[in-house]
Amino acid sequence: MATYVALVDFTEQGMRTIKESPRRAQAFVERAKAMGAQVKQVYWTSGVHDGVLVIEAPDDRTVSALLLTLAGTGNVKTTTLRAFDRTEMEGILEKLAGA
Repeated sequence: MATYVALVDFTEQGMRTIKESPRRAQAFVERAKAMGAQVKQVYWTSGVHDGVLVIEAPDDRTVSALLLTLAGTGNVKTTTLRAFDRTEMEGILEKLAGA
């Protein structure tokens, strides 16, 4: 499974209903599971972004569909990053040897 980090920003609608955020996060975790992904962590943050999601999914299509479903609620906007663990990064760097 691939790892993804999603930076979350509340919309105006999401801020108006901020007290529902923990319940919505749990529903998102359950939706991810139904789609074959796993939410490894949900963080609410202070600073530039309002939250961070760490998600494992079998492929880009799955995580894209999952996050489009989340964005479709109108409560958040996301920026998604593909994350590579050490082993994956070492494999990537091995491909640089011929370059």
